[in-house]
Amino acid sequence: MTIRRFGTLVSLCLVPVLSVAAWAQGVQPYPNAFTDRAVHPKTPMAPPPVNTVFQDPDFGSLMVRVTDHNTNLKRLHSYFRNPETETNAWSADGQRFFLVGEQKATLAFGFDPSTMLVSALPGAEAGGGFAIPLAAGPTFSFVDPDLMYGTMAEAHLTIASFRYSTGAITPLIDTTTCGMQPPLVAGKHVNSSDISISADDNRIEINAGGNQFGNRTFVIVYDKKLGCRWYNTQTGQIGGSWGPAGQAVVPENFLINHAYLSGSGQYVKISVGHVGYYVWDVTSLNVKPCYAHGGRFCGGYGSLGYDTQINAPGVTDEMNTFRRPLSDLADLTQLVNPLPLPHLWGMEKHFTWSGGHLNNNVPVCGATYSPHGIADVKQPYDGEIFCIETDGIASTIWRFAHNRAIWDPEYYWSDPFGNASLDGRFLMFSSSWDGQVGTNKSGDPRSDVWIVKLR
Repeated sequence: MTIRRFGTLVSLCLVPVLSVAAWAQGVQPYPNAFTDRAVHPKTPMAPPPVNTVFQDPDFGSLMVRVTDHNTNLKRLHSYFRNPETETNAWSADGQRFFLVGEQKATLAFGFDPSTMLVSALPGAEAGGGFAIPLAAGPTFSFVDPDLMYGTMAEAHLTIASFRYSTGAITPLIDTTTCGMQPPLVAGKHVNSSDISISADDNRIEINAGGNQFGNRTFVIVYDKKLGCRWYNTQTGQIGGSWGPAGQAVVPENFLINHAYLSGSGQYVKISVGHVGYYVWDVTSLNVKPCYAHGGRFCGGYGSLGYDTQINAPGVTDEMNTFRRPLSDLADLTQLVNPLPLPHLWGMEKHFTWSGGHLNNNVPVCGATYSPHGIADVKQPYDGEIFCIETDGIASTIWRFAHNRAIWDPEYYWSDPFGNASLDGRFLMFSSSWDGQVGTNKSGDPRSDVWIVKLR
């Protein structure tokens, strides 16, 4: 295993030159963000009203509340959350985003990056959300701000696109025709999830074959020019209309929790719970394991870039974060160096790196939260929104706001899942605002969606 550590000391006379070179092709650094490692106590604050821009009292970043208990009038007092962190929840121009409500309702909104004000899109339902006419779990195009991809609402095994300007839903491929072995047959107990796309929109991935998270068997990659390619993770068989066919070069068979396509369209990361994950090079039969235990530091939540994976495996320090190429999972680069002393523990992390699908060197962002539901701030980075430098020039952690999310283990979505805009200017996250946004009709804790300006 190779572990590289980014340097942290740069000659002051070289800083301007290095800054220009490092960020010329990506998002600019965040000059107004805190980069210290001090404890910033959390100022008590009532949740502001919807669509009122306010300032985080502790870090100074501008924020806006997107939802409240009146947002979806079909289900008053419902909760709202962010999509999965690997989903591209923002349009390519940053002027639309979507979020998720109860019963997996996916609602889209307009957004003005200059004012941070949220608006209702044409055709929006009462309460302001536009109901996206695709099955749960769609994703925005990386190149066309008017376009989304997903599966058909009434045919979850058919990949389709949706265009806002015309309202047109266009079926692209019925994946039951892709020649899987054994055949994939639509039915009541067969479903799909985790649609993801390459940076050029030319490849689209779903996993299918079971009725829920954790028991699906097929990873399917649809190339718009070449057709389907598939991997049966239970039998190890790989086939399709392009690429080599045969048995996967991996010793185990497994069921799928989640699967996501890298920005390059060459790799699929397949997670299998606490064991770790596997990486399939879709141009080949190569499937490589990355175990949570055994020295490769593959545990913890992570995020995919163009051809790279970033994760914080929970070793040495809670902010210890690694970057590795998907072509060589043992080639690790430590992003935070030196680690804070004394080493810190107590926070879990979720990452969002949509911009990384286009450029591996843009910052990866995320949120920390207590897995024990502790709302107090006791040490640096507790309950924060942050970004970490990935370009190798330095080892900066930018700090933007307290997310005020309280994790409740009975309600998985109570943690602050986040999604960053492609240009790295905004991050959307879900939070109960220290438990102050109330409960739903069943008495369960609510969460709302918020946006923080990063630059």
